[in-house]
Amino acid sequence: MEDDMAAKFRLLPAVHEVVAEAAEISEISEYYNAKEITWAVRNILDKARAKILQPGNSREKIFWQYKPDEFKLEFRNWLLTEVLNELKGLNVTLKRVINATGVVLHTNCGRAILAPEVADYVAQQAVHYSNLELDIETGNRGSRYSHVEELLKELTGAEASLVVNNNAAAILLIMNTFANQKEVIVSRGELVEVGGSFRIPEVLKAGGARLVEVGATNKTWLKDYSMAVNDNTAMFLKVHTSNYKIQGFEHSVSVKELVQLGDESGIPVVEDLGSGSFLDGTEFGLPPEPTIQEAVKSGVSLVTFSGDKLLGGPQAGIIVGKRDLIEKLRINQLTRAIRVDKLTLAALIGTLYLYQKKEITKIPIWRILSKDINELRIEAQSLQKKISPMSSLESDILDSTSCVGGGTFPTAMLPTVVCAVKTKCGSNNELERFLRQGRVPILARIFKEKILFDPRTLLPEDEEEIVTRLKEWHNYNLKLNGVNVGAIIAERNQTLQFGKE
Repeated sequence: MEDDMAAKFRLLPAVHEVVAEAAEISEISEYYNAKEITWAVRNILDKARAKILQPGNSREKIFWQYKPDEFKLEFRNWLLTEVLNELKGLNVTLKRVINATGVVLHTNCGRAILAPEVADYVAQQAVHYSNLELDIETGNRGSRYSHVEELLKELTGAEASLVVNNNAAAILLIMNTFANQKEVIVSRGELVEVGGSFRIPEVLKAGGARLVEVGATNKTWLKDYSMAVNDNTAMFLKVHTSNYKIQGFEHSVSVKELVQLGDESGIPVVEDLGSGSFLDGTEFGLPPEPTIQEAVKSGVSLVTFSGDKLLGGPQAGIIVGKRDLIEKLRINQLTRAIRVDKLTLAALIGTLYLYQKKEITKIPIWRILSKDINELRIEAQSLQKKISPMSSLESDILDSTSCVGGGTFPTAMLPTVVCAVKTKCGSNNELERFLRQGRVPILARIFKEKILFDPRTLLPEDEEEIVTRLKEWHNYNLKLNGVNVGAIIAERNQTLQFGKE
C-alpha cells in the first residue's frame, strides 16, 4: 500500500511545470499574474495529495486506475481545469454568462436582459444622487412610487399602481391587506407552483388568508365560486396558469364571468397574471395570452404581474387597479419590507419609457422573440464557419426549436437554426463542462450527442467568446501528442459499465 501511494505521489508534477503549462492558456495568462497562478497550482496539488492519502468516490479517484502515460494525460487535463477554477475563486461569483441554450427567459441566467439605454439610465442613478423620495417643486419628501405611477397608468389603463420586489410579494401584500384571517376562493386548477418550490397556497397562507379550493383540476364552473361564498369571503383570486396548460376535457371560468359574480356579491376580484405582457404575443408567432390592458379593462379590482418576464424589465412585482385598494396597500406596514430600491425603479422606468415611445424592438426580450428564421440561419452559419477549421471538432447546421422560458408560453416552441458541435477528443459532456467553466461561462445544451449553440439567445459579442473558447479546447488537444483521449475515456466507461473494476 505504501509503495503504491509513493508511486502516486511521484506521478504528481512539480509546481513550476504546472505553472508553465497554465501560463500557456490565454484565459489564465491574460487575467492572472505569476504569483496568483503559482498560488492556485500549489492549492490544487495539495488537494491532490490529500486525495491520495484519503481516496474517496470523487472524480479524482479514476486517475489512479490508469497506466502512467494515461494518468499523466488525464490528470493534467483535470489539473489545469482545477487551476482555472481556483483562480476564478479570486473573483466575484455573480458574473456575465453566455446563454446559447435558446431559452430566452432563462431563470437560472437572470431572465430578461435590459436594453443598453436602460442599463445606462440605471448606471446614472447608481453613481449620482437622485430625487428618489424628493418632491423637486416643494422641496419636501416625496414618494418613490410617483416616478413610475403615471407610466403604468398610461400603459395599462388602471387608476393607480404599486411596485414591490416580485410578484409573489405582490400577492402576499394583497392577502395580508384584504384577506388576513378571511377566505380567498381559488379554482383548484389554478393552484400553481410559481418556481423554486414556492406555491400559491403557501403564499396565501403566509399572507394570513384561508384558501378555499373550488372545482376540479381540469374543470371549474361559475357555480363552484358562487356556492363557496359566505360572510367571511374576502375575494376571488384568478391565477393565470402561464407556466403550464391543461388541454382536452377542461373548462375554466373567464375573468369577465368572475367579475360579474364579484359585482353581484360585492366581492373584489384579483387576477395574478404572473408573466403578464403589454403586447399581443400572436404578433410574434406565440399562442394567445391575456394582456395586462385586457385584464384591467375586464373590471378586475387588482392585477399583479412580474417585471422581469414578458415585460422585459427588472425583477419586480407590479400591482395595478382600483385607486382605493392601491391606497390601502400603500399604507400596509408590510409594503416597506418588500419595496423596491432606486436601481430597480430606474430599470423599470427605463423599460416602460420604451413601451411608451413604442420602441418595442429596443426591448431585448421582444427583439429576441421576433428574430427571423433567416437571420438565425445566417448567425448559425457564421459561427459554424469559424468552427469548421478546428480538426478536433465536427460542426453542422441543424433546424431546431427555442423556448420562451421563465414560466411563460409553456407550449410554445419557436423555430430556430442551431450550430451543432461534436468533439472528437474526449466526450461532449467534458466539452460542455469546459465551456461552462471558462472565464466567461458558456451555457449550451446537449441533444443527441451534440452540443447545440442557439443564436436566438446569443448577443453580438458572444460569438467571438465561443470561438475563442473552442479554439482553446482544440489547441489543448493538439498538444496531446497524438494520444486519443476519446479512446481512453471510452475504454474507462466500458470497464465501469461491465463491472470489470
